[in-house]
Amino acid sequence: MPGAGLYLHIPYCAALCHYCDFARVGETDPAVHRRYVAALRADLIAVAAAGPRAVAPPDAGIPAGWPTFTSIFAGGGTPTLLPPGDLAGVLRLASEVLPIAHDAEVTVEANPETVTSEGMATLVGAGLNRVSMGAQSFAAHVLDALGRWHDPGRPLRALADTRAAGVQRVNLDLIYGTPGERDVDWERSLRTVLDAGADHVSAYALTVEPNTEYAARIGRGEALAPDEDVQAVRMETAEAMLARAGLCRYEVSNWARPGHECRHNLTYWRGGNWLGVGAGAHGHWEGRRWWSVRAPARYTREALAGRTTTSGQEVLDAGARRSERLLMGLRTVEGVERAEVEPVDEPAATALVRAGLLHADERRLRLTRQGLAMADAATLRLLAA
Repeated sequence: MPGAGLYLHIPYCAALCHYCDFARVGETDPAVHRRYVAALRADLIAVAAAGPRAVAPPDAGIPAGWPTFTSIFAGGGTPTLLPPGDLAGVLRLASEVLPIAHDAEVTVEANPETVTSEGMATLVGAGLNRVSMGAQSFAAHVLDALGRWHDPGRPLRALADTRAAGVQRVNLDLIYGTPGERDVDWERSLRTVLDAGADHVSAYALTVEPNTEYAARIGRGEALAPDEDVQAVRMETAEAMLARAGLCRYEVSNWARPGHECRHNLTYWRGGNWLGVGAGAHGHWEGRRWWSVRAPARYTREALAGRTTTSGQEVLDAGARRSERLLMGLRTVEGVERAEVEPVDEPAATALVRAGLLHADERRLRLTRQGLAMADAATLRLLAA
């Protein structure tokens, strides 16, 4: 099991991508950003001072002190839209108020148009050692359909600036299956990230999320929905090309060179504990899940006033924790220990094994390559009635 993780949410973007439903707003006012950073710092200090018993279920029986945190992940939104010094200050603060491992993985998400070598160097000085960059595609017409506003070459220039600042661990995000994307477009995007030497690639099927511009355009007849059959072919292409280049698939949508897997995300998939701080951030500790106020303006007011920023919570019972562990764990190539998820529907498991979708023995369950392509559906069949 990995150590605990810390997630910091930065909700601001210079422009809103058509497909995105994350907690984010289009806001570029520096004064608004400064107030949010002050609120984030105040909230982080308060959460750290309260200790783990304040975020765990009342009967968890855990020690009063924080365990070592082995990862920090600043996500968004666009964290690199903030002034680098402000974001660096939040990263430094985390190390002052929480026990952060000396070799912790410290990731910042970035959009290419917000990256400079000077800004990255400032973040490196605060502990940054990994960047997750949203490239999405290297075809101009695909970027336009997604509502991305960088040109196809900008991610490569941003990657060069990132490495010039001393960050060698870089993930590039790609999206496949956008209507209008051709086979050659997807293959070229994959070849481009490989030629760039990325040690980690995240490749996601485009999905239609409610309350997004993309969903509205489909509803108005201005855009087409993704074709699931096309997306299945795209996934197979990704698996073949990335595997040939030495990147191993370790989760449904993630490939990495050995040793470069995302430690923070593995905390999620392995059922670990993490703190979520920031507008709309979610956290989990020993079976208690909570989420923060989603609207950045309200979050900022509450945090600066010293009031709670939690807007909701739930405590998972044993059955819910097992089900969630199964759903998350079977997204990974390593699968899950049976002892963590039983009981499962054994007839369903037998049927999935016979269909070539599941490997199952007395100790472990894991999906096959074919099973990963339909992970959610296969996993739901395994949940005991």
